[in-house]
Amino acid sequence: MPDKDIAGQILRGTDEANKTYTFDEGHSNDRPSMMWFQESHEGLILFIVFYTQACRWSRCTACNLPSLCSRFHVGYKDIRKQIDWVFAQELVMNQREKIRKVIVSNNGSVLDQETFSSNALMYFTLMANEHLPNMAVLSIETRTEYVESAELEFLSRAIKEGDTPTELELAVGFEIFDDHFRNDVFNKGLRKEIFEKLARNMAEYQFRLKVYMMQKPIVEMSDAQAIFDIGQAAQYFGSIVRQHRDSGTGKARLKIDMHLNPTYVARGTPLEQAFLRGDYSPPRLRHVAYAALAVEKEPISVYIGLDDEGLAVPGGSFLRPEDESLRAALARFNILQDYDILKTALR
Repeated sequence: MPDKDIAGQILRGTDEANKTYTFDEGHSNDRPSMMWFQESHEGLILFIVFYTQACRWSRCTACNLPSLCSRFHVGYKDIRKQIDWVFAQELVMNQREKIRKVIVSNNGSVLDQETFSSNALMYFTLMANEHLPNMAVLSIETRTEYVESAELEFLSRAIKEGDTPTELELAVGFEIFDDHFRNDVFNKGLRKEIFEKLARNMAEYQFRLKVYMMQKPIVEMSDAQAIFDIGQAAQYFGSIVRQHRDSGTGKARLKIDMHLNPTYVARGTPLEQAFLRGDYSPPRLRHVAYAALAVEKEPISVYIGLDDEGLAVPGGSFLRPEDESLRAALARFNILQDYDILKTALR
């Protein structure tokens, strides 16, 4: 039986972060929250956000993704219905042979067994193996505290039974490199030593890591500080990859991809109040491009997020009409990973 106090835990976290949004209790339990495609250097990505109980942490000050979820438990039978719905969609089936990567999310932690059933997750791997013959990467979003090596090893074996050899990737939110800003201001609750332990475990099995970073997610950061923070993160993740090279061959045993998200002003968050007071403005895409250039010399890749998911308050998006040509250049960069595209766009 699900922990009856999880709903209370979610509310306590929301209150501690001074967030005022409500939850989406009107959503149908047998439909995902969202689903879309992305074009990247890895090929076509299918991104699925399942509708489940909200993130139990819920303290990250700039995040309102739990508002798209339920405050209450969503059972494994309903999540399985959501999975069936995904693979019944003509849009998915028409692209089934082109899909190279699938990202599984619930706007929280898919590996939290209290909010996302392990039964349903195993069912998803079965359906993906059956319907997506060219899936090369399965990416699962989670917080680090829910990662269990035994579960990852089982998942890895399961996805390798498909038509195409498939790698397992964990996608975790790191958000801000600076320790004080990340944990004392943003309330992420992630220490570097915990992340480094996760990286060691992932390298042991040669799994992959996707690391979500946010550019300028707090009022206390200037644009210059935000660019510097992403540069520091790129060097840090690059150093971790270098630490986990095979001593004999020199080949990296761990692959890290940075997903760089420009911050938008999300409703019901302290950032919204700061924005309305005139104390905060979202980063400009030009600054995001500058930040991404820091990755060029590191043994990691970077994907620049270019969608505010419709969750920004009016005027609070990093997407501005005058930046459309730059946005198109960043989209091309995501596919080609050619840093000359960024340099040309910044001239």
